[in-house]
Amino acid sequence: MSKPSELKKSLGLLDAVLLVSGSMIGSGIFIVSAGMSRDLGSAGWLLLAWLVAGLLTVMAALSYGELSAMMPNAGGQYVYLNRAFGRLTAFLYGWTVFTVIQTGVIAAVAVAFAKFAAVFFPAVSPQNTLADLGLFRVNAAQLLAICSIIFLTWLNARGIRDGRLIQFVFTSAKLLALLALIVFGLWIGFGSDAWHSNFDSLWEASRLSMKDGLASVTALSGWSLLSVLGVAMVGSLFSSDAWNNVTFIAGEIRNPGRNLPLSLFIGTLIVTSLYILANLSYLALLPMQEIQSAAEDRVGTAAARVIFGEKAVYLMAALIMISTFGCNNGIIMAGGRLFYAMAKDGLFFRKASELNRNSVPGFALWIQAGWASVLCLSGKYGDLLEYTTFASLLFYIVTISGLFVLRRKEPETERPYRVFLYPWLPVLYILFASAFCLNLLINSPVFTLSGLFIVALGFPVYWFTKPRNGEAK
Repeated sequence: MSKPSELKKSLGLLDAVLLVSGSMIGSGIFIVSAGMSRDLGSAGWLLLAWLVAGLLTVMAALSYGELSAMMPNAGGQYVYLNRAFGRLTAFLYGWTVFTVIQTGVIAAVAVAFAKFAAVFFPAVSPQNTLADLGLFRVNAAQLLAICSIIFLTWLNARGIRDGRLIQFVFTSAKLLALLALIVFGLWIGFGSDAWHSNFDSLWEASRLSMKDGLASVTALSGWSLLSVLGVAMVGSLFSSDAWNNVTFIAGEIRNPGRNLPLSLFIGTLIVTSLYILANLSYLALLPMQEIQSAAEDRVGTAAARVIFGEKAVYLMAALIMISTFGCNNGIIMAGGRLFYAMAKDGLFFRKASELNRNSVPGFALWIQAGWASVLCLSGKYGDLLEYTTFASLLFYIVTISGLFVLRRKEPETERPYRVFLYPWLPVLYILFASAFCLNLLINSPVFTLSGLFIVALGFPVYWFTKPRNGEAK
């Protein structure tokens, strides 16, 4: 039997919304508020950091809506960059996504899954070293992480139906569980001593630093406060990322002109609202000092302990396992489609351009799984992920700039959806995101320049492969 040549359009609006929200919610919402609260020191500024990150995400999603409706093809953001700016820019994006962003997130989320599985099964703990190979050690958590990647890749290689079912079940479960944590937290904590202590000093910003085991607190105001706010938002922006994964799988969504823009808006709005409410729940249950000093930054577990007692450790571990498993399913499912689109243009392994008998890009999925597994073993994926957060945001800015380029180059092209409040909304996103990047460049030069270095490595790779791949038709 011959292999299919086209992807099947089998996903509806609900599937797309669940892919957006499921890919966004991993383990970040249960952890990063601890570090953010140490940077900002007050409830008001912590909530503002989440609100601004959420607004930026929704603004970007609305802007992407026009591009996704205009070009409902597998590969999403890669396709938009290719059409607006050409092959080189598109390749640099795809290169960064493959080397670190997509595969790094898959590896990080898989290890988070394994880490929390160790609460129930101590044998898979990161402390259980299975082999010492000199340059690095292989522990049981890494092995379980790789097994989870292989299992989810196998499921998705069997066809879109299995991946779609996993996404529906696990995303629905974690949305309901997160909502329950919010409702119980606000119900029990509203008006409590923790609530009053946090909201009586709503805007008294300060930064908590540790040096040689000693804590020091620095009051923040003016430009220094805005600068620290920008750095702290790395946590909330990272937790809000991966919403664009639905554009990678656009070729399999029914009525994409309507469903893609709607899913981007609805999915990002749902997650942004849940994130802000979750942080309100934390602030209702825990004084700021307890949020800042949560064990291993597990704010979600500390908050749940107030509600459920000591069994909260197991409840939160189960919730985070569900959350990370469903998150990785969406990211794995979508990522293979981007590399499939690159291969169709001659910018990735040629075999990745083929669909298997189940009408999915099987080889692209497996090569993604292979590199993600290497990152699990390397122990360096966390650093690489941080380094490329800056570069990832830059690609969002460049992609949204493509809106203006394509409006000028292709004024007559059909656009089933036009971005709300054009040109002001995309301009505002570009200005705010650029200011955020500039602030990081000033305050975290190693962090940002390392991200740019990884992107720059794509230039020699592109020029090396270009003679064999030829020019675009």
